[in-house]
Amino acid sequence: MTATLETPLGPVSLRTAGGRIVALDWRPGDGPPSALQAEGLRQLAGYFAGTRQEFDLPLDWGAGLHQAVRRAMAAIPFGETRTYGQIAREVGAPAQAVGQACGANPVPILIPCHRVLGAAGLGGFSAPGGVEAKVWLLRHEGAAGLLI
Repeated sequence: MTATLETPLGPVSLRTAGGRIVALDWRPGDGPPSALQAEGLRQLAGYFAGTRQEFDLPLDWGAGLHQAVRRAMAAIPFGETRTYGQIAREVGAPAQAVGQACGANPVPILIPCHRVLGAAGLGGFSAPGGVEAKVWLLRHEGAAGLLI
């Protein structure tokens, strides 16, 4: 069972397993939230209201390269961005592999893959609306130097 948070980007819901948030879904939930889901939705509501810049939740970080990339993304401060190449150098992997790991992030916003950009463009994003949603999130955060 999952509950829904209505956001400027549409409805989102959280899935949990083993005491961790394992996915943010871009669709309505199907029932009342667990305590962890309720806390995650509360923190997301604060983010969208502009009163929260960081999340304090148990997340599924994945393993191997996915874990390294997700932790590198989570370390990008609110309002800042990095390129796939910068993350690639940090984790010691090709930029294309980093891009694929970013695209496979199951908990967008909570692990801020929207803060990772291509060297010459925005890159992609999993939300409905794709890149437009990424731009909205970056503007919401006041991303410095964003040319959009």
